[in-house]
Amino acid sequence: MTSLSPPDPALESKGNILVVDDTLANLRLLESLLTGQGYKVRKVLSGPMALTAVQTAAPDLILLDINMPQMSGYQVCERLKADPTTQGIPVIFISALDDTFNKVKAFAVGGVDYIPKPFQFEEVLARVENQLNIRRMQQKLQELNAQLEQRVEQRTAQLQLANHALQREIEERKRIQEQLLHRVLHDSLTDLPNRTQLMKRLEDNLSRAKQNREYEFAVLFIDCDRFKVINDSLGHSAGDQLLIAVARRMQDCLQGSLGLLARLGGDEFVMLLEHIRDVEQAKQYAEQIHQQLQKPFTLAQQDVFLNASVGIVLGEGYEQAEHLLRDADTAMYQAKSSGKGRYQVFESVMYTQAINRLQLETDLRHALERQEFFLVYQPLVQLMSGEMVGFEALIRWEHPQQGRLSPAKFIPAAEETGLIVPIGEWVLRAACQQLHRWQQHYPRSRPLTMNVNLSARQFAQAELMGRIDQILQETGVISSHLKVEITESTMMDNAESATTTLSQLRARQIELCIDDFGTGYSSLSYLHRFPVQTLKIDRSFVSQVGVNAENIGIVRAIIALADNLGIQVVAEGIETAAQLSQLKVLGCQYGQGYFFSPPLDQEAAERIIGLGSDWRLQPQVS
Repeated sequence: MTSLSPPDPALESKGNILVVDDTLANLRLLESLLTGQGYKVRKVLSGPMALTAVQTAAPDLILLDINMPQMSGYQVCERLKADPTTQGIPVIFISALDDTFNKVKAFAVGGVDYIPKPFQFEEVLARVENQLNIRRMQQKLQELNAQLEQRVEQRTAQLQLANHALQREIEERKRIQEQLLHRVLHDSLTDLPNRTQLMKRLEDNLSRAKQNREYEFAVLFIDCDRFKVINDSLGHSAGDQLLIAVARRMQDCLQGSLGLLARLGGDEFVMLLEHIRDVEQAKQYAEQIHQQLQKPFTLAQQDVFLNASVGIVLGEGYEQAEHLLRDADTAMYQAKSSGKGRYQVFESVMYTQAINRLQLETDLRHALERQEFFLVYQPLVQLMSGEMVGFEALIRWEHPQQGRLSPAKFIPAAEETGLIVPIGEWVLRAACQQLHRWQQHYPRSRPLTMNVNLSARQFAQAELMGRIDQILQETGVISSHLKVEITESTMMDNAESATTTLSQLRARQIELCIDDFGTGYSSLSYLHRFPVQTLKIDRSFVSQVGVNAENIGIVRAIIALADNLGIQVVAEGIETAAQLSQLKVLGCQYGQGYFFSPPLDQEAAERIIGLGSDWRLQPQVS
């Protein structure tokens, strides 16, 4: 809220204002603002009260809310303008309604101005002062005209001057109204058409398409990739300059074409292409946008690079402009999820997928409280001896309608919504609770361990170590029996904070496993830098052992690298005796996979724990 300087005593009693609003908070706010600037203010809560108050004592100006019970602001204004005794009182509408239709109607019923909610104090004062000045000028002109009518012959020159002044006032008022209309229909930063103007233009094109089946138009929904990174790095001022530059470049793509470029807000733009031939032409415009944005932008004396994800939808078959934008937006997100810096033409299946994704996210929010998640456990085996040394805990979801879901079905949605953090904490707690029960009921000379996966969002949480400490204390699990698994990208994308977190894990004797090793950075430098105890070779390499010589070389190199660094190696996805035999020859120490056992529920896992060294002799069924 902008602070206002105290009123000048010389400005006392600048005018009488009647404020009409059914919300007490708005009445008090406007009264405080206006009386503080020297105006006399009366306030009423309804349209009928306003009409009575005007008849009792006519104000110089009325601030009138549109949406009120009993009688709307439009009806009040029409009553005032129909009465010769009150039709000259200027009415400024105030409303939270901000679309063009309401503003045009406000002027149509006799309003002189329109102030949107929430209020900007400087704007309220400027518009009030402007209308009171016009009111004073009109009253002054009326007085002059009365005098001139009495002395026409003597005061002809004065009448002409007054008429000239009136003309200038009319022209100034017209200019101000044109400026206000421009502001209503244009983005304040880029001066591009805004959503209001875009929606009107889309509706016009939809009507034209209904009348002429051969008419074709397209909508391109454009979202700038990496804009937030640039904005956060260089500041909002530089971000605004970048958006202006982006708008100009995309506007260049439209030169000589029918259509418009609009800014919806933030870094989102929409390009409307009128009179196009087909979808291929729309794709050409998307490619031009990419070409324009791939050139460097100079901001804060340095070059920055930007690209955009573009969703394309043809206007054929649509009834509502909102549905056009919705589907173009859906296609844009499909392009972004496919790797950014590309375009995607909308297909009806995308809408179905978006609806399903939304329902999945909603179901996820209830799954924890309804206890729909459960864990399964896959044995980790020492390859040379065949001894089972521990388990990896894997989450599953018993969906009430869709049945049992694997993590691939819901983890991406959980990551995107942030629900992965509470879900991951539940997994950690449930796995530790289960491990403690097994250690208590099945004592072994070599205690079982439990591997638990941490998501990127979990790993980035400042309170991660506090949560782990609390769970270990609650469940009674010894920290050295817990092993956490993260991917290479999770660690490298948070390298600065990762160093601290990994050191804290090591101080607690919690082992760190790098999951899916070989598919990410696979950098020797980070293995030296971070306290890593275990590498898990990705199943895509293990599946080719004995088949693809190149992959055998990769597996051999990983095992040799780990051996030199004193790091243990676990091979994931072992499915055949031939793979097991080859991995033994290569010196791999540990493994897991369907050759030994699929992921098991609690009861099945307990059966093989109870079998001890003979567990591999029994068929395992989850």
